[in-house]
Formats: sequence, C-alpha cells, structure tokens
Amino acid sequence: MKFNKNMLRLYAVTDRAWVGRQSLYEQISDAIDGGVTIVQLREKNLSEDEFIREAEKICVLCHEKGIPLIINDNYNVALKVGADGVHVGIEDAPVEKIREIAGDDFIIGATAKTVEQAQNAEKSGADYIGVGAVFPSPTKRNAIRITNAQLEEITSSVNIPAVAIGGITLENVDEVNCRGLSGIAVVSAVFSAENIKNASALLREKAERLINK
Repeated sequence: MKFNKNMLRLYAVTDRAWVGRQSLYEQISDAIDGGVTIVQLREKNLSEDEFIREAEKICVLCHEKGIPLIINDNYNVALKVGADGVHVGIEDAPVEKIREIAGDDFIIGATAKTVEQAQNAEKSGADYIGVGAVFPSPTKRNAIRITNAQLEEITSSVNIPAVAIGGITLENVDEVNCRGLSGIAVVSAVFSAENIKNASALLREKAERLINK
C-alpha cells in the first residue's frame, strides 16, 4: 500500500488490556468502521509464532477495509505476514537496516522525542515520526511529556509527516496545538471505549479539525 500522510489522521495502536467483551479482531474492525485510518498491532507478550498467527488475521481484516497495518517493533513479523510496515522505537532495529531489507515501499515509522532523533529518523529513511508523550500516558507511565512548543519544534525540524502520541483522549485532544501535524495516535481512547466505533468517529472528527487548523 503506497504511503501518504493522510493515512496518519487517526492512528490506532492496539492494546489487549481491554479485550473481553470483544476480541481484539472485533475491536479493530469497529475502530476502522468508526474512522481509524491506520492500525498498529502492538504485542509485547506473545511469542513470535503467536504474533504471526494473530497478525495474519489482522492484516487480512485491515486490507479488506482498505487500511494499512503497521507492526510494532518486529519487522520480521511484518514482512512474514504481508503487513504494510513497522514502527520502531529508539532502542529497536535501526531504520536504515529495515529499509535495506524491506525496500522502498515498506512503511517505516520511528519514535522521536527530540529534534535530533527526528532528524536522524528522516536521514535514515523513515516515512513518518511519532512524537510524544503529549499527555501522561496510561500505557507508558514512564514516558516523558513534551509541551506543544517542543512538539512543534520537533515536527518542524523535518520534512516527513508527524503524529502526536501519548495520553490523547476525546477530552484533551483539543489542547494539542501544533502546526504541521498529520495526525494523532491513540490507544486507550479507542480500545477502552464502551462503544469503539462511536469513539473512533468522534476522534476522527477532532483529528480532522486539528490537522486543518
């Protein structure tokens, strides 16, 4: 799937902490139907074989609905299941290594918490950066917060698209104030919602307004 920055509008990162009444598959399906534009499958506690089996099913779902699937950290899983790309953190495999292995059409996202990290990601061949945490994050309690001014400094230092991430909810998304963002990334705001489809639709509306300020 050819990458473009509009894919980043509402970026959903999975977390199975809220799996129960619905399966993760069903949650992702509802999120896409509500307005999510890209899905990152994040699994920290599965074996690689289990991760592959799950990712294969989610990949089919996303592609049937015309949405790119990004795998968190593990580019080997992404390549094996035919996912569209991978997102890597500062301590994961280097972007340039993944680009060399996966080729030009593979989407690579990279976490950037500083201007230097953002510029390094761009030089290494990343397609986009994820910048945060813009609010306290329930999924990464040790994440260091950045201000709107720092967010804009980072995003304006590169030419590749950027998404804001970290503790973004329906209640606080309007406080994100940064020119040049291409989207917002959310976790609990989607997957902890009682009605995931409705929550995704409301977040998509807010994301569109934020990007088009």
